[in-house]
Parts: sequence; structure tokens; C-alpha cells
Amino acid sequence: MSRRVQLYDATLRDGMGGGGMSLTAQEKVRVVHRLDELGVDLIEAGFPSSNPKEQELFDLLAGERLEHAEVVGFGMTRRRGVAADADEGLRILADSFAPVVTLVGKSSVLHVEKVVRVSREENLAMIAESIAFLVAQGKRALLDAEHFFDGWRDDPQYALACVRAAAEAGAERVVLCDTNGGSLPSQVTSALSAVAAALPGVELGIHTHDDGGCAVANTLVAVEAGATQVQGTINGIGERTGNANLVTIIADLQLKMGIEVLTSEQLALLTPTAHFVDELLNRSPDPAQPYVGKHAFAHKAGLHAAGIRADAATFEHIDPASVGNRRDVLVSELSGRGTVVEKAQAAGIDVDGPTGARIVERVKQLEHLGYQFEAADGSFELLMRKETGEYEPLFQLESWRVIVEQRAEGKVETEATIRIWIDGERYVRTAEGNGPVNALDSALRSAICEIHPHLTEIELVNYKVRILDESHGTGAITRVLIDASDGSDVWGTIGVGENVIAASWQALVDSLEFREQGLRRERAAAARSESAGAQ
Repeated sequence: MSRRVQLYDATLRDGMGGGGMSLTAQEKVRVVHRLDELGVDLIEAGFPSSNPKEQELFDLLAGERLEHAEVVGFGMTRRRGVAADADEGLRILADSFAPVVTLVGKSSVLHVEKVVRVSREENLAMIAESIAFLVAQGKRALLDAEHFFDGWRDDPQYALACVRAAAEAGAERVVLCDTNGGSLPSQVTSALSAVAAALPGVELGIHTHDDGGCAVANTLVAVEAGATQVQGTINGIGERTGNANLVTIIADLQLKMGIEVLTSEQLALLTPTAHFVDELLNRSPDPAQPYVGKHAFAHKAGLHAAGIRADAATFEHIDPASVGNRRDVLVSELSGRGTVVEKAQAAGIDVDGPTGARIVERVKQLEHLGYQFEAADGSFELLMRKETGEYEPLFQLESWRVIVEQRAEGKVETEATIRIWIDGERYVRTAEGNGPVNALDSALRSAICEIHPHLTEIELVNYKVRILDESHGTGAITRVLIDASDGSDVWGTIGVGENVIAASWQALVDSLEFREQGLRRERAAAARSESAGAQ
């Protein structure tokens, strides 16, 4: 196939419906930029003003610059008995900065009568008038035809009438939704083919859930039947058993069906992007996930390993590197070097071949100990600088100590003391905090900010702890992820250790040193520019 298929990501809205899924507004902005870098076309951010977090997200995104993707606002058709131009939800969407709006509308008689409790005619009017209003306001409007396939099986003519109402009102695309996730591929093919034949020229999309384990398959057969947009979430997160996994869909479209949705360079970002989102959600990536899982190209000793040594195609359906992954058997000295060189160049670091290979090996050693750098870009850049000799520590540590005391009345007090050396001078500082990390942060800043006052602007905006070996109970290895911000940029750092406070200290120090390294580069560049200008 050579036709264009649009990628629509619903991670930030539909994906958050999954159990335990939650991201801050700042984290969602980071996801948006990673999806933009990946090459996703449309990113559904949610319903502006539905809650304070969503309002904050839309406020933040309004000031962000994206290279490729467009932000989508999401909402519902007008309320029953209310004119579209008087509906508060539609007004909010019309006033948002998002150029594209997706509305969810009922296309199942069961839901029209039992949930919305309106006549069939009123539901059609709600769809048509809502789409027409947004189009008149200058928005590109899409309809998510909710419960479409269930509705099609019950009353295909009415389900088709709902889709036609949206298209005739000016919808850019109508998306057929398997909202309950119970449809089979043959049912999706039959229904979508019939809609495509009945509405020639109308662009169709597909939105599936995985309750029957067929979400990805249903998406792919929908494309074969004529859909030109696929909706899904990164790693398939979402309500109940999840949404269609957009990561798998992207790889299948491009590598199996011959539909180019990304450049080869973007496709190689698939594994890092999938792991990045998992890390932000503080959950372990599924090692068995197709294409991007740690075990997706893992081969144990024996026949498989022998086959891989002879020819990788014997037991690998694709080249792991094409999706940014790698095999666990027969790893060459060049494995991963290209990614390191690319990241080093982006950070202004010169990395030759041997150094790149050394960095790759160091990363592998650290990953074995529990480190993961997908969501710790700051720590990874510091690692590269250490290996290339471009690293200058902020200070030399002598010692730190944390005391936590709980009083009889229940009050808990935390005090941290640090002893460090900066430029040959010893600094001893003690500070209190609402917890060990806060106390250490306060004590450290009180010392180094005398020398580096610009670091006072850095704030810790997120802190996550994960137990890596649950079988060891309270003696388990822990991984700490910290997100820090200077009010403009956000970066992640990591610490790993048996002691959660020690791991936190590692991540905390990295968060400050990463920013200082960046400032030193900026000052050096400015000095070179000034010197060149003087000449």
C-alpha cells in the first residue's frame, strides 16, 4: 500500500483512563515533545478546563513549539436540548488554541436510548450541529463514533446515519470506535468496508480497545478496508484492558504492510519512546511487548542462538535496530553506538568510535545494576561527559547524613547535614525539610548556591521510587527518578542503590550538575563568540 495513514495518539487522554495511570501537566508536555519527535501527526491532549490539570496542560501547550504534530482538543457533542452555540463545552473547545477538535458522539441505538436518553433524531441533530458549529469557528473537526461496531451489529442503518450526519456537517474525518473492545477482525472488516462503500470520499479512522485481545489486529484490518487514520496509545495503556497499542501498530504498518508512516530515523525512536512513557508512569516496561520489549529479540543458548550467529533472519522477523531495539545475543561492539553519537552531537559532545563503544558498554553495565536512562536524559548526558573527560563536578563530597526523628505526639522532623569541598574550601551545612530528600536538597543548595547562585532557580518537580527486586522486601534495590526544572526546560535524572536516600542523593546531585554543565557550555560558547567578534 502506498496511501497515507495518519497517526493519532490518545495517550494523554484515553490512556490515562487505565488503572494507576497518572501524569502531571509538565510530564504530559514532555510526552507531547517525544511524540512530536517520533513523528505522530495528531496528539489528543484532552478536554480543556475539565479540571485544573487539563487547564494547566493546555496553558502550557499553547506556548510550546512543535515540529510536526498538532494538538487535539477533545469533547462531547452538545447536550440534549441545548443549542450548539450555547453549549459551554463546545464554546471552550472553540476558544482553545488547538486547531483540531475531536467530538465523541453516540452511534449505537442502545446508548442513544439508554444512556443519552434522547430520540434517534435528536442524537443525529446533536452530532451534526456540534460538528457544524466547530467548523464554523475555524476548527478542523473529527467525530469519534462511539460504540460504532456494537451499534452496527444492532442497527447498521442508524449507525451509518450517525456517520453520515457528521460527514455532511463538515467533519474532516469520522472515526469508527470499538469502544467496548469486543469486536473481531472479520466484523471490523465487514462494517468498515460497508461504510466506505456507502460514503465514498469520506475519510475514515479506526479506534479500538483490547478487551477481546484484538485491538491491534482490528486496527490493521481496518486500514486494509480503507481507514486512513489509526488511533491508539503508547504501550496500549487505557481503560480496562487498554487501547490499541500505537507502538505495535506503527511498526506493523511500516514494516509489515509497507505503509510509510515515519522516516527510518523516526522509526528507530520507537523503543526509546515506548520506554520513556513507561518510565514517566513509574511502571516497568513489558519485556514481552512486540518490537520494543526487552525480550522481543532475546535469544537463549542453543538452537536459536546458533541460528542467530549464522543469520539473524533465522529467528528474528525484523532487524531490531530498525525500531531502536537490540538483541541480547551476539551483541557487536558497534551495537548502540549510532544512538550514542547522535545524542552526543545534540548535546555538543565530541564522541569518536572507541569512546562511543565505551559509553555503550558502560550503559549496559549500569542497566544490569538497575539503571534505565529512557526518562533520565540528564544523567545520561553526564555519563557521556564523564566518559569523554568533559565532566567537571560541582563539588567534592566529604559526607552527608540524614536524621529522621518521630516524636511521641506523632510529629516527624528531618534534618540533613552535608560536608563538601568547592574550590579547595570546605562547606558544612545543616537544613531541615519535610523529608530526607527535601532536607538534603536544602542543605546542598545552601552551600553551592553561594558559588553558583543561578542554581537557586532549579526546582524538583517530580520524584518517583521503584522497587526493582520485590523478593528482597525492605532490603530491595530501589530506583529513584527525579524531574527538575529551571522554569523553562525539564530534565530527568536517576539514582539506584540499596538505600533509597543514597539513590535519591545520586539523582539530586545529577539534576543540579546537569544544569551547571549546560550553563558552562553556554558561557563558553558566548566567550568564543565574543572573541571571534573582537577579531
